[in-house]
Amino acid sequence: MDFEKINVRYLEKLLKGDRNGCREVLGQALQTGTPVNTVYTELFWPVMKIVESLFRENRIDTITEKIATRINRTLVDQLQSKLPKRENRNKSIVVVCADDEPEELGAQMCADLFESDGWNVRFIGGGVPNDEIMVLCGKMQPDVLFLYGTKPSGAPAVRQLIDGVRLVGSCPEMKIMLSGGIFNRAEGLWEEIGADLFAPTAKEALEMSLTKPLPSQATVKRRRRTLPKIVLPIEDTVQA
Repeated sequence: MDFEKINVRYLEKLLKGDRNGCREVLGQALQTGTPVNTVYTELFWPVMKIVESLFRENRIDTITEKIATRINRTLVDQLQSKLPKRENRNKSIVVVCADDEPEELGAQMCADLFESDGWNVRFIGGGVPNDEIMVLCGKMQPDVLFLYGTKPSGAPAVRQLIDGVRLVGSCPEMKIMLSGGIFNRAEGLWEEIGADLFAPTAKEALEMSLTKPLPSQATVKRRRRTLPKIVLPIEDTVQA
């Protein structure tokens, strides 16, 4: 399937707030027999990242960004139950994210894909104090603590959480993985604040998490992911 063409069509509908148009494009993709998890990684994820980029560059306004994110999240919610289910891997993950809606969407997709892959998932979302996250991890003893997305101002709090986890030492085998937000844009920041792993995308997060044993901070090579080159006509973006 040519997702580059599909993504262009979907993105055009999305930026216009055309809910029915987005559903139609999505339905056409699903009618070809494309697995839902592939739709997550090859349509929703790259389009989500492009919307975030357009907003940061002031090429779309807040209303356009909010509507686009809501449409994406609605469609993700509707497809979650249709994801394939692998056998239980006897692995667990706690997924936490920043408070903004785009971060919630990215983290939700990661949580859905890990669950589909046979993981025991606890999706916390945003707005949870660090000490409560640490208590949950102490009780659950997850294989991975996954932190998705944050603005530059939120990086110190992530570092405090990582430092707290290391200091308490209640989860000695747990790896801490970062993705999204400032960590995708600031090369090497994930290492500087003490995380074990960095995944540019949900797909790579899954692949990395299945490595046996999980790689340590010292052995993971930094990888940067370039967004698909989708060029939109100027009238299809909203000037802030």
